[in-house]
Amino acid sequence: MTIVVIPKPNKQTYNHPKSFCPIVLLNILDKLIEKVITERLQFHVVVNDFIHQSQLGGLKFKSTTDTGIALIYIICSGWVKNSTISTLAFNIVQFFLSLNHHFLICILQKTGLDSRVVNFFTDYLVSRKTNYTWNNPFSPIFEINIGVGQESTLSPILSALYLSPFLYILENHLKNLNIPISIISFVDDDLFIFQNKLIDISNLHIFCSYNVISKLLDKFGLIVKHSKTEVFHFNRSHSFSDPLPLNLSTIEGPVLMPKNL
Repeated sequence: MTIVVIPKPNKQTYNHPKSFCPIVLLNILDKLIEKVITERLQFHVVVNDFIHQSQLGGLKFKSTTDTGIALIYIICSGWVKNSTISTLAFNIVQFFLSLNHHFLICILQKTGLDSRVVNFFTDYLVSRKTNYTWNNPFSPIFEINIGVGQESTLSPILSALYLSPFLYILENHLKNLNIPISIISFVDDDLFIFQNKLIDISNLHIFCSYNVISKLLDKFGLIVKHSKTEVFHFNRSHSFSDPLPLNLSTIEGPVLMPKNL
């Protein structure tokens, strides 16, 4: 059963009773259809192991609480080995507005979806057009082939799909560099966790990883928001001194003041 709630009409509505009801109905139907597509799309990609296991945001039954539990488990496991747990946290600039529609369609094709579903998303995303107005003048119409609206129900699963190939490729790169790492991804925020008994080695791993991350994200049309990049060190020893600043400026990154927790 579908319940449609119609807001109380105002004076203008009484003058145009037929023009306001269909708009409400269309908005509700639009949201219902997006919800159905989102549910089926997530079920398909999760069942086929297309989503990287570290992705905890933008997915059903995944929340901020799961992120916290995963982080606590990794920290406690490292402390058992008398290791310092170092974390690199960063944010992506204008993430939802930077997703390339053509690349997103290629990802959807790789998931094994029916061609009719891929064609639907092609019509839904590619060759969108818009224009802007300032007071009365309108700008020319132009195409916008990037961006996914955050208010859309489809936004979380589409953003998770966009990041999944990046995380798989990055994981392989870091393994080839012999950098042991755990990854926690929550939509456009990512956390990279390093375990080592020597903090100097952890800092070296952070330096190399940040270089790889920045260059790989650039190929995906994404940029790290350096001002929000942070490094934390978790150590059980109460005598653990504050670490020295971590200078990432040589790889176009910030100078970080690590926090000892």
